[in-house]
Order: sequence, then C-alpha cells, then structure tokens
Amino acid sequence: MRVIVAGLGVQGRKRRNFAGADFVASVDPVNQEAEYQSLQDVPVNRYDAVLACIPDEPKLDLVRYCIDHGKHVLIEKPLWAPRDEDIRQLEHSARANGVVVYTAYNHRFEPHFVRMRDLISSGELGAIYNCRMFYGNGTARLVRDSAWRDQGAGVLPDLGSHLLDTCRFWFGDIAADVKLITVNRFENRAPDHAILGSDSKRPRIELEMTLCMWRNHFTCDILAERGTAHIESLCKWGPTTFRHRRRVLPSGHPPETAITLVQDDPTWALEYEYFKKLCADRAPTDLTNDFFLQRTLTRLAKDALA
Repeated sequence: MRVIVAGLGVQGRKRRNFAGADFVASVDPVNQEAEYQSLQDVPVNRYDAVLACIPDEPKLDLVRYCIDHGKHVLIEKPLWAPRDEDIRQLEHSARANGVVVYTAYNHRFEPHFVRMRDLISSGELGAIYNCRMFYGNGTARLVRDSAWRDQGAGVLPDLGSHLLDTCRFWFGDIAADVKLITVNRFENRAPDHAILGSDSKRPRIELEMTLCMWRNHFTCDILAERGTAHIESLCKWGPTTFRHRRRVLPSGHPPETAITLVQDDPTWALEYEYFKKLCADRAPTDLTNDFFLQRTLTRLAKDALA
C-alpha cells in the first residue's frame, strides 16, 4: 500500500516513520520538508491511502476528497464535523465507494488496554460497578504557544476523546448522558483540566484529564463484583503495570496478579498494520463510534465554553 502523510508535524512524522517503505510523499502547506503543499497537488495515481495528521477544521473536506477519489484514509482523532449528520454521510459515501475511513485511537493497541478488555469480556470480574480513569500530560505550555491548539474546548477533544473511546473499547455502548463535572483554565485560554462523569447506568464512569500534569501519567481503577483491576502508566511513559485483584469473601487480603512491561510504545506500529488490513480486506467503514464521540464532545464543549 502506498501512503501519503498529510500534515507533517509531530504526529505526521510518527506516521511517516511507521509507514516505512509504504510512504511515498508528504503534504503540508507550511512545512518546507513536505513534497506538496496541498493534497490536490498530488497525482492520484501515486498513492492508495492518506494518513491525515491535520487540525480538526479541514478534516471533513480532506476525507471527502479521499472518498471521492477512491483513497483510504486514517484520521488522527477525533473525527470532527460541523454537523452530526456529516459523520453519517461520510460513512455512507465511504461504503458506496469501497474505501476505508478509520479514526486513529492508538491506545486501543496498548497491551494493558487489550488485557483489560479481555478480562472484562471474560466475565471473571462479574458485574462492573465503577471505572475511574486519569490521563494527564505536561503539554500546557506547548499548547498555549501553538498557532492553533489553544482554542475551543482544549483538553476535552484532545484527551477526553481518548478516555471516552477507551470506555467504549472496554464496555461497548456507554451512557449517552456523560456530563461535565468541572472544567478549569489553569494556564491556557482553552480548558486545560476537566472531569467528566456518568452514573445513569453501570459501570459508573469518572474521567479526569489535564495538560498540567508535569510528569505524564495514566491510571485506571475498575471496581467490580469479584475483584478489581488497575492500570498504571502507558508503555510510552513506562514502566506500565496491570494488576488484577481477586475478591476474598466475606473479606480479606485479595490475591493479586501483576504484570509490568518495560518496552517501547508498540501502538503506532500495531495500529498501522490494523489499518492496512482493513484496507486490504475492503472492510466496510463503520463510524458509529465517531458519531457517538462527535455528539458527546460537541455537547460537552458547549457546556465547557459556557
């Protein structure tokens, strides 16, 4: 598969690296390292797919261009559109044209995230009562100094999209009434700290995110009928540990299984191979998850900005 990277920033360089020999050219309107300034300048017979690492605003037009020209496209999260129905229209057009539109949520390929999904789906934990996640990085100053990132709902679409997607990866459909509990602008013009929650159905969900965590960190705690499960850190910030504690009745010290990984981040390579397989199989585009995230994040963004 021959791929073009659109947007040669931090993410674009990562995508170019993991595309390896599949990479044929890059597109960026300002980065002089790129071979082209516009996707429309690239001869359509030079590539099969586009890795879109661009800001939210131009995503819709780029995806439509790719679909119209029979090109697969991987979009850096989130897939944003001015109207909810635009997402449905993209899905319909992609299926009609036999192309794959895939939104990249690389944490789905984090080894302990996969391990958590498998544990939950096995039923070993029993009923899941509560899921609490925290995701923090130290990018507040970088975002504030960016030409385009410190605007809108800030941390909500950035890290909130990852956390909401992870909930759906583990639990499937979650409550649509996720609400904004608190939002703060500690250093930036746009929100740089927020807490979301939902308690209308099980599992109850608490999600905290911030750009003001000077040491990057992720934690997850799941409380369930037959025990608890925990993740601490990600491979890219390693070491990362997964713990499964089995409940002792009526009470007592729970036996624990712990797995610690010290390795490079595998998610980018694994996700790219997954995308290639979708394209090779001509898998039908499914934007159900994107539609949920679009509606939820748009609503939460309005609340945050209000």
